Amino acid sequence: MEQYKGKITKGVGGNYEVHVEGHGFVVCRAKGILRYRRIQPLIGDDVLIETDASGAGNIIEILPRRNALVRPAIANVDQALLVCAIREPEFHPNLLDRFLILMSRQNMPVLVCFNKTDLAEEGEAERLCGIYKNCGAEVFVTQASRPETLAPLREALSGKTTVLAGPSGVGKSTIMNAMEPEAAMEVGELSEKIKRGKQTTRHTQLFAIGPDSYLCDTPGFSSLYLADITPDELSGYFPEFRELTEQCRYPDCMHRKEPDCAVRNAVEAGTVPKERYESYLLLYDELSGKRIIYSRKPKHEEG
Repeated sequence: MEQYKGKITKGVGGNYEVHVEGHGFVVCRAKGILRYRRIQPLIGDDVLIETDASGAGNIIEILPRRNALVRPAIANVDQALLVCAIREPEFHPNLLDRFLILMSRQNMPVLVCFNKTDLAEEGEAERLCGIYKNCGAEVFVTQASRPETLAPLREALSGKTTVLAGPSGVGKSTIMNAMEPEAAMEVGELSEKIKRGKQTTRHTQLFAIGPDSYLCDTPGFSSLYLADITPDELSGYFPEFRELTEQCRYPDCMHRKEPDCAVRNAVEAGTVPKERYESYLLLYDELSGKRIIYSRKPKHEEG
């Protein structure tokens, strides 16, 4: 028996594909002791395996996980890459903002990729980059059919395990195929009627795109729900607001109708993007579900 350290990249019917650097892929079963302890291997798990003379393997130990996501079920993720199309399908900022909040709640670094620049109007990509330059995520602009535009993104993925996410039809599978041609992922055609993509990714799988570099494609989504977030917590998930909040007249300012609100003043001055503020208002109304009654004392009047 020989032992190796590897990473689970795929799991189907109790068989797990484990990638071992410099050795390739080994198909393994989970050792009985893991089943006895009710330890379920996840895609992304770092594991110890042993192989017999025939090359068949067994997972004998799951190494400590740094983190684990529920949807998709994957472990040891370093960052999330959200791909948005500038056009076809139409870009929806509120969906991106929800994703940024959800990843922030999990302390997950985010890369944002605005794809399909060839369909954008002049200056549109630059405008979107300006809106999101201070959102807490690194922003990239690509045309997935032109490999040279993917070079900066490829560098950001190097040495990381990255979850690839985004609505259907934005070009995730095209980017995946460009990063790892052997992925050979099906590329869906956009519906001409509704300008939406057909969902082509149906399972979770890691693809090795370089040394210690893995990319995981996930099924597309069209909506995200913000659970367990209260309205008064929301502004903390907008990095552009954080320093300004200290300058607001009220210590618990919700940045809506309060006087002397530094966030609203910054929006009017153009130093905070209006689009981000409007998205904040929409999310605030959704989370509160009721009219907010303002009865606060200015800071200097507090005892």
